[in-house]
Formats: sequence, C-alpha cells, structure tokens
Amino acid sequence: MAALTQSLFGDRFTQDHEGWRELFSTDAFRFQEGLLPDERIALSYARLRRINAAVTDPETFVQDVERLAALHEWAGPADAGMATIASIHYNLFLGSLVDHDNDRDLRSFTDMRRIGTFLCTEAGHGNSASQMETTATYDPATRSFTLHTPCPAARKWMPNTSSAGGSKAAVVAARLITGEGTDRGIFLFLVPLSEATGRPLPGIHIERLPQTATSPVDHCATTFDNVWLPYEALLQSDHGRLTPEGEFTSSIGSPRKRFLTSVGRVTTGKLCMSAYSLGTMRHAVTVAVRHAHNRQTSGATGGNTVPLFAHRSHHAPLLDALATTYAANFLHRTALRTWAQANTTEQREDGERLTAIAKGWITWKAREVMTECRERCGAQGLLLSNGIAFQLAANEGTITAEGDNLVIWTKAAGELLLGHFTPEQPSTTPPADRDLADPGFLQDLLADLARIWHSRARTRLRSGAAGGPLNRWNRTVSSALQLVDAYAHHTAAAALRDAAQNATHPDADYLLHHLHRLFALRRIAAFSGDLLADGRLTADQVQDLPDAIENAIEDLAPHAMTLAAGFAVSEDALLDHPITTQGSGLLPV
Repeated sequence: MAALTQSLFGDRFTQDHEGWRELFSTDAFRFQEGLLPDERIALSYARLRRINAAVTDPETFVQDVERLAALHEWAGPADAGMATIASIHYNLFLGSLVDHDNDRDLRSFTDMRRIGTFLCTEAGHGNSASQMETTATYDPATRSFTLHTPCPAARKWMPNTSSAGGSKAAVVAARLITGEGTDRGIFLFLVPLSEATGRPLPGIHIERLPQTATSPVDHCATTFDNVWLPYEALLQSDHGRLTPEGEFTSSIGSPRKRFLTSVGRVTTGKLCMSAYSLGTMRHAVTVAVRHAHNRQTSGATGGNTVPLFAHRSHHAPLLDALATTYAANFLHRTALRTWAQANTTEQREDGERLTAIAKGWITWKAREVMTECRERCGAQGLLLSNGIAFQLAANEGTITAEGDNLVIWTKAAGELLLGHFTPEQPSTTPPADRDLADPGFLQDLLADLARIWHSRARTRLRSGAAGGPLNRWNRTVSSALQLVDAYAHHTAAAALRDAAQNATHPDADYLLHHLHRLFALRRIAAFSGDLLADGRLTADQVQDLPDAIENAIEDLAPHAMTLAAGFAVSEDALLDHPITTQGSGLLPV
C-alpha cells in the first residue's frame, strides 16, 4: 500500500530510497550460486564500484546521514559483503576525511581508483579502543610521523586490508606522540596501504584472517613496522592541531573526548548498521508472508488444503514480526532525525545515546525476526537464494560492529540511570477505568515499565554494600539494562503510534494503530506481573491480556500481505527467490 510506504519512508523516499531500490533489484545484484568465499568477496567489490557509479558527489553524499542510511537499508538484503565494505569506504573512511580539515585531493577515493578502509580496533582493544597501543611519533626535524605497532595485541584487527578490490588506503587510529614522548591521545592518520596491484607497501604486513560466519569480507590483521608518513597524514581539526614545528593545541582538554571526536563517524556507523538490519528484516518478513500465502498445507479436515497462513500457529508469529519490523523502522527514523538535527553539545549527546540504544534494539530484533521468518519458511528458508539465511548470519556482524551491543547498552544504562532519563509520572486515572484497546493506556503502561526498572536500578545502586564502584555497578547492571530495553520499547511504540496518528490515509491509520496495539500488548503481557504488583494493571486486565492479543491478531491477519507490501520490496528482487513465486528452487543440472 502506497500510504504505508509513505508513512515508513516519508517525503524522502523518491530522493533517497527509490534509486537504491531499483539498482539492487537489477540482474547485476542477483544472488549467485556456488561461489567460493574469495569469489564472493571479489563480486562484492565489483558491485561496490557499481554503487559508486550511482553516487553523483561522494563527498556531499557522506555528509548526509539520511542518504547514507538509505543506501544501507537496501544494500543489506542485496549483498551483505558489499554493504559492509560500502559502509567502511563511505562512512568510516571518506566520511572521516571530510569531517576533518578537508584540503586534500580525494578524487582517487571518490572515483575508486583506491578503496578506503578504517583501522581502529586492535586485537587486544575492541570496545576499550581508547586504550589502543599503536603509535604515530612526530619528528619536527623531518616533518614526518613514524607509525608503529609495538606488540601483537596492537595489530589492527579485522578491517578489509587485503589485495581484494585493488589498491587501498586506510584511516588509521593511533596515539599521537610529540616532543619528548608526550602522548596527546588518539588521532586519525591517512595511510596508503598498497600499490595498484594490491601489494602491501613497505613496512605494512597484512595477514588474512580465517573465514567468518557473517558477511563475506576480506578480514585481516594489519601491522605497521615503523612506517613513514608525511606531516599531512594527520587528520586535524579544532579538537587537535599540530604545527609543522611540533606545537600541539586543542579545544578539548580530555584525551578521551579528543578520541571520541576523532572517531565521531562511529555514531553515524551505528545508524548505518541499524539501517542495514532494517532492510534485511523487511525483506525476510516479505518473503515469509508471501510464502505463507502461496504454500498449501492440510486444513482442519481430511483432503482439505489451505494456505499456511490460514493457521493461527503460523500467522501469529509473522504478524508479531510485522509489528516489530514496523516499530523498528519508526524507531530508526526517530534516532536518525534526532542525530541529523542535533546542533548543541547536549543535543548531540542525546542523539548519540538514542542512536546507541536504537542500534542495539534494532539489530537484536532483526535477529529475532529473521530467525522466526526462516523457521516459518521451513527447509526453503535455508536456501541462501531465498534471502533470509545468509542475511541472518550476516546480521551477527551488525550486532558487533560500531560498538558491541551489550557494551553500548551498558554505557547507555549508566547514563539513563545517572541523570539522563526522567521517568514519566504514572497516570492518575485508576487502571480499572481504562481499556486495553486504548493506545494511550498502552503507552502509559510501557512508560510505567521504564519507571519501574529505573526505580529498581537506582535502589540497587544506592543500597549496595561497600566493595568498590565495580561491585556496586555489578549489583545494578541487570536492572539498568532492563531499563534500556524498556526505554527502547516505549520509544519504538511511541514512534509507531505517532506514525499512525500522522498517516494521511485512513487505511494506513487503521493498520498502524492495530500494529501498535499488538506490539504494545506483547510487551505488556511479558511484564504483566510487574505492572500488577505496581498497581498499574488490575487482576482482571492481566487475565484479559491473552484475549486482547488474540483479538489484535484477528484484526490484522487479513491485512498481512498489505502490510508486507508497505515495505516496498521490489517485485524484480523477489523474482530471484523461488519461495515467493511458488518456484521449485531447483538449479539446472
């Protein structure tokens, strides 16, 4: 339905999404059977160059987070490896160059004579990247840096630095060491990695890592052995400047904050990873819903056949997947808009926090949704050509990339607990006077859950026995993470309800409100005991919840195909999946 698509993508569908939707549904991006890992990697790089041919102005493109995210939404289902290296090249590499003082000639990267990569994480320092050990020591006499890996734990870990794809350069995070060994903190450096043939330059050692279970990418461990870099290699801006004579200045006193400023593209990367997962969720649900309507199975009586979807045991999980996927899309739009419009320091901090929470929630929910859709497609869901199993494995990479989900949620939990979250006051209307069909009541209950977990976490933090900060936090963290989860569900549901209220077509209004009802009721039912104990639900309402959920499912079931169509997955792309067209899925002998 066009009205649902309009609600999901907004006014920028034609501008930001339609071109990628069309490109990735062409023959050049169809799934190819039987490729070896290195062949699949080579294909991803070839496809990356097709993407670049469609980008009019790469430098402007990487500065528009909404356009960047749109690319990821459609690239993920098409080719997981391609989406990964595109994210690295455009966001982390080229975006970092553009975000700093930009008087460089970037044409070799914008026309892809050289492909860019981003080297931050080390073998011994992942989420503790601020403690990394790689150094870049400046010598004012020669106006040059020496980039060095001091120990095996400091090897740059997993970026795509091999010869695959041709000549490469990297933005490398390293400790800036100035006169008399002064450590200025971590900054970024532009480092050529290889010749036109892909052969590593002197002093650069690249070792291919074993194949991963996620997207096919040429992951490597990279070591620098006293590599010479010119003065111009340092990426400078107000957060840190170094004169040719070696004088260092910074507008930021904290080395940690300098580091976070240097790698600011990681926040945009979280939005890109979330967008990647959104696209794979939408695709998986579309495939599973269509298959459920196409595939015939036994009915209630002998000799009678019905579509799989006719069975409640089959369509109820798919309707939950539809509700979750819609909620995830609207949560992402909220986080994207918040980050894109942030101007002040406080707004940027709020935007970073919401982005981290949304990234964790969306990528984890993508795993749940794709797993359910794979199962509902039976054995056919295991075929890579049907577009679920491969993307499900690749989604594990988004859960870890740009900040491991559990780690970034733990950071967000501490921030919500220590002053960056004000619980909504509970409604003064007695719950007995409210109706489980009322979206306002459902939103209040979701807010109540956030308030409950906030209170529990603060109580545990304050009542813990002496034993040091880590022991106090360990007593608190489980409740604090539940707070983050409750906050994410409430925010996603609110975004879904807002979309329903703003829908321009009555049918879209109707369907989005019913999706909100199912999504909220599932969450409320899971924590009905907490809400009952807190006086926010009555015993009768707790007993009514299963029937309320069943009613929501019955109301939505006739509209599942319409809801899936709202995702705007291209019919040309779906033709590549035999499962959606009642094809055999057999290859020619």
